[in-house]
Amino acid sequence: MSTFGWAILAAGIWGVVPLLEKWGLARSAPLVGLFYRCLGVILGFLLLLVFMLRPAQVKSVDLRSALLLMSGGFLASFVGQICFYNSLKAGEVSRIVTIAGSYPLITFVLGVIFLGESASLIKVAGVLLITLGVWALKIG
Repeated sequence: MSTFGWAILAAGIWGVVPLLEKWGLARSAPLVGLFYRCLGVILGFLLLLVFMLRPAQVKSVDLRSALLLMSGGFLASFVGQICFYNSLKAGEVSRIVTIAGSYPLITFVLGVIFLGESASLIKVAGVLLITLGVWALKIG
């Protein structure tokens, strides 16, 4: 499958998941919802460990890379998810997911600053559109 195909598949999955989470949070507290979400991640971890990874692959990663990846997992799957579930519990899924999904704006700015990535006219236009979209959702 092409990179575009994988990205579209990810977008489709990530588009459906907030609906499942919103329904799941209807009768549970956000932290309890996060607990059960983590159980799903553990199931995925076990499948990955048993069926997809070889020990040599796991050992091949240097300590710095492992710590960076673990930090990303902790921030995104725990800290960020707490914030997301608290907003999702009280807000409209269509607004919350769109606003929370504006993270490419932050990634763009940080990529330019820290990774030296280019800031072309088309990228800046995209950032402005994201910003306008978030603002429109906030006031609407």
